[in-house]
Amino acid sequence: MYQINNFTNNKNIRILGQKGAFTAVEYLKDLSVSPQNAQTAYFCNEMNVRKRQVICELSKSHVTLQAGAMQWMVGNVNATTGVKSVGDFLGKAVRGKVTGESAIKPEYTGDGTLVLEPTYKYILLEDLNDWGGSIVLDDGLFLACESNLKHKAVMRSNLSSAVAGGEGLFNLGLTGNGVVCLESDYPREELIEITLNNDVLKVDGNFAVAWSSTLEFTVERSGKTLIGSAASGEGLVNVYRGSGKVLLAPVH
Repeated sequence: MYQINNFTNNKNIRILGQKGAFTAVEYLKDLSVSPQNAQTAYFCNEMNVRKRQVICELSKSHVTLQAGAMQWMVGNVNATTGVKSVGDFLGKAVRGKVTGESAIKPEYTGDGTLVLEPTYKYILLEDLNDWGGSIVLDDGLFLACESNLKHKAVMRSNLSSAVAGGEGLFNLGLTGNGVVCLESDYPREELIEITLNNDVLKVDGNFAVAWSSTLEFTVERSGKTLIGSAASGEGLVNVYRGSGKVLLAPVH
């Protein structure tokens, strides 16, 4: 048995949200300051630059983490590679290579408590039930997920779209019934959520944070012709076509 005190019940820590096995918390102030960094700490607090952490309760679900994300754990917690066979290892290695994510994401099982490294980025907890059971992530967003979710490399609809747009050819996709934890440069309150019903979204720039895997994702000219694109002052745009959701950042 174990007890954790002066953590979530500390008056300097606020619970931001809870979904599935994950609880996101935020430190209201950085109390570990000195005269040398007090000014920086003050303005960080005023501008909502705060440390945030994710707590994982393994009794609710086993979790899979981005490599190196664990800070401490207590109770019955077992760490595994999550690799089930040689074929599984090769598949994960290939997927990690093409998506830019870590090839091996450790899986934690048991019924104890696991706490992730603090971050100054924003924590997004997304339930895949709200995404029709599947989601595709922009590069570098994945932090953790419930282990029953399946990972896959999602390829662009055509090779030329990735080359022309200067983007990677693959993104990390997650499918199943569970919660994924994202580490974002933008708070959830600032993200614009667009729901498409057999329609088209065109975005001038890499503003999409996540989107439904049911959407066709390509890079196209903003106009029907090269002359039209030049006249509009725009060149290539990211295009999301079909039915599903897209989360857009207000700035990039």
